[in-house]
Amino acid sequence: MLHYSTYEIGPNYEWVTFIHGAGGSSSIWFRQIKEFSKLYNILLIDLRGHGKSKEHNYRLLNSYSFDQIGDDIIEVLDHLNIAATHFVGISMGSIIIREITDRHPRRVRSLIMGGAIMDMDWKSKILMWFGMMFKSIIPYMLLYRMYALIILPRRTHRDSRQLFIREAKKLDQKEFLRWFSLTTQLNSLLHQFRENVIASPTLYIMGDEDHMFLPAVSKLVENHENAQLCVLRQCGHVVNIQRPKEFNANALSFLVSLKSKLIKSH
Repeated sequence: MLHYSTYEIGPNYEWVTFIHGAGGSSSIWFRQIKEFSKLYNILLIDLRGHGKSKEHNYRLLNSYSFDQIGDDIIEVLDHLNIAATHFVGISMGSIIIREITDRHPRRVRSLIMGGAIMDMDWKSKILMWFGMMFKSIIPYMLLYRMYALIILPRRTHRDSRQLFIREAKKLDQKEFLRWFSLTTQLNSLLHQFRENVIASPTLYIMGDEDHMFLPAVSKLVENHENAQLCVLRQCGHVVNIQRPKEFNANALSFLVSLKSKLIKSH
């Protein structure tokens, strides 16, 4: 089972589950825990091969799939007897929680997706192609540094860029390649996301400087009635790190509004 940690304030409180992106770990949520744990039970998960989930049998596999990764998370929820939870994901974590929603809609109360990846523009497709061509030749940290610099190019993105690079150093080459294998599934999966409207209330929190992914999310929200978009000014891809106060305020306001709507409906 994946490594997890919890901050539980009581059995009558709803759960919020945080899912990090590729190359990160649950430690990237340190600026969210204090505020969220005042109102919700918190579940932090290290995805396979990341953080403290490194010591498992995933090393026997050559590649991963999104449904396998989603099932890892469902296993933790089952172990903790969490019937349903709000999910918060960042970057590739947004893809993972969206995929869980398609297969396990009753386990999902709502989705909060920061730096969401909902389509691949020409720049991201070239990046993926370059990575596939040279992943076995170029050291993975060189590839990761290059990706981090392209996705988070500005001087103001430096802290979040360096944090993700530090976390990625904890992976090894083989683990990086297993996660990189997921890129071959992205186009069809993201097309499915754009076509299928989900019932779960969804909040996208994006940075106005997230040049690769914001345009697609803006277009998506126009066609999905259950989705909302919050754009943080002077902010890049990793919104929860670069603008933690604004991220927390908007996310918690969204969650509280859902509770208010539920109370009024009864």
